[in-house]
Amino acid sequence: MHKIMGMPKPKHPLVSLINCADINPSVKKEATNIVANFYTVSMKRCIDCKFRYGQNYYDFNEGVLVFMEPGQIVSSSTPIGNAMPDGWLLVFHPDLIRNYTVGKNIKKYTFFSYAVNEALHLSDEEEKMLIEIFKNIEREYNHSIDQFSQDVMVSQIELLLNYSNRYYNRQFLTRKTASSDVLTKMQALLDEYFSGNKIQELGMPTVQYFADQLNVSSNYLSDMLRTITGQSTQQHIHNKLIEVAKNILATTNLSVSEIAYRLGFEYPQSFNKLFKTKTNVSPLEYRASFS
Repeated sequence: MHKIMGMPKPKHPLVSLINCADINPSVKKEATNIVANFYTVSMKRCIDCKFRYGQNYYDFNEGVLVFMEPGQIVSSSTPIGNAMPDGWLLVFHPDLIRNYTVGKNIKKYTFFSYAVNEALHLSDEEEKMLIEIFKNIEREYNHSIDQFSQDVMVSQIELLLNYSNRYYNRQFLTRKTASSDVLTKMQALLDEYFSGNKIQELGMPTVQYFADQLNVSSNYLSDMLRTITGQSTQQHIHNKLIEVAKNILATTNLSVSEIAYRLGFEYPQSFNKLFKTKTNVSPLEYRASFS
C-alpha cells in the first residue's frame, strides 16, 4: 500500500499508521490494484485521488471515515494530484489482534463490511476525538518496541472502533428521515414479497434480497433498522412471516405442513419452532383459539 501512495515504509510488520500530510502529493502513480490482506481505517480529505473498493468508487475529497476488511480489492483510479492531503490511514493485519478480545469480537464491528457509500460522516467534535486517538496510536507506533507495545496499540485500536460504533449509531439517528424512508420501503417490499409469487419463485426471503432492493449492504441495513426499531432485518422478516401465518391459520383450513411450504419452509418443524418462539403457542394452538 505504501508503494501505491508514495508513503514511507511501515515501521511494524503487523500495523502501519500514515499521517496523510507525509504523503508526497507530487508523486504520480498509474492506477494500481491490490488485494488487501489487512483491516483499514482511513480518515481523509483534500486528496485528489479516487479509490475503488469492491464494486464502488470513493472520492476522498470529503472528510469521512471509511473501513475496509481483509480480502477486498482496492485500486486507485486516478493519479495523485497536487492538492495537499490531510487525514490518517491505519492498517493492521488480523494477526495483530488475534489473541485479544477485539480480535475475537471483530465481527461485531459490522461497518468493516459496509459499502463505501455508507461511510461514516463525522461531526467536528467527533473528528477531533478520533484524531486524538490516531495521535495516540502514532505516538505508540513511533515508540521503541517493548513488552507492552502491542497491548497499548491494540487497546487504542479497540477504542477507535468503539467510538466509531457510537458515531455510526448517531448517524443513523440524525439521518432519521432517510432511515424512515428505508424502513417504509422495507415494509412495502415485505408486503409485496408475501402477497405475490416471490415465495414460490425465490423461496424464503433473505436479508440480502432486501438489501439489494434497497441498494445498501446487508449489515448496514440491519444495523440501521436495529437502531431505529430495535430489530434487525431478519427479525423484521420473521415478524412479517408470523403475521401472514396467523392470517392463514385463522382464515383457512390448510394444514400446518401446507402453510409451512407456502411460506417457503423446507421442513414444517422449522415453521413450528419459529412460530412458537415468536408467539409462545404452536400453530395448532393458535388456530384453536379461534374456535
